[in-house]
Amino acid sequence: MNFEGLEMIAVLVVIVLFVKVLEQFGLLEATVEDSVEDELEMATVCHRPEGLEQLEAQTKFTKKELQILYRGFKNECPSGIVNEETFKEIYAQFFPQGDASTYAHFLFNAFDTDHNGSVSFEDFIQGLSVLLRGTIQDKLKWAFNLYDINKDGYVTKEEMLDIMKSIYDMMGKYTYPVLRDEAPRQHVEIFFQKMDKNKDGVVTIDEFIDTCQKDENIMKSMQLFENII
Repeated sequence: MNFEGLEMIAVLVVIVLFVKVLEQFGLLEATVEDSVEDELEMATVCHRPEGLEQLEAQTKFTKKELQILYRGFKNECPSGIVNEETFKEIYAQFFPQGDASTYAHFLFNAFDTDHNGSVSFEDFIQGLSVLLRGTIQDKLKWAFNLYDINKDGYVTKEEMLDIMKSIYDMMGKYTYPVLRDEAPRQHVEIFFQKMDKNKDGVVTIDEFIDTCQKDENIMKSMQLFENII
């Protein structure tokens, strides 16, 4: 596996897998039925999402698309929320050869924007909007949030290493033993030096985005995955 562009595996894996998640939830096969019926159904769950008009304004989905997405979400999550264990179960299905639990934990925290231990339909759809229809800069901001584990506005070398290790663990036999055990740390050392422009030991969101946008391999990877989805 080439180190070039590997720093974006996290967000790229997320994008592709969410297509699989949508299929599992039945969201890609749903049909739009009477909108009044959808509105009534939305009022019956334990957690009632924001009005469709508000979500339409906050995301890049149309009202009809939101109705389809909500119907599939409600069918799989009748309570209206998803917990961390559900994320882990989904990723375990896609990566049975590895251990996806740590990566699923980090991903869950990235979607759990209000940090209340659950992902609501609003959380889910706002993240999905960025991953599927956001600009490259939107996706890079989302990726930065994933790397910023403690959500203090900075990414440390240790945080980047934790994410990279979780990716290697998730890929399992598809990376080991081809890559040496020290490979994640070596990669992080190289890329962190490129990102930490002022050498203060942390990476800001501006440094992160600027470095990624100037990296030809990352941009090609981002455009390739946009074409796939």
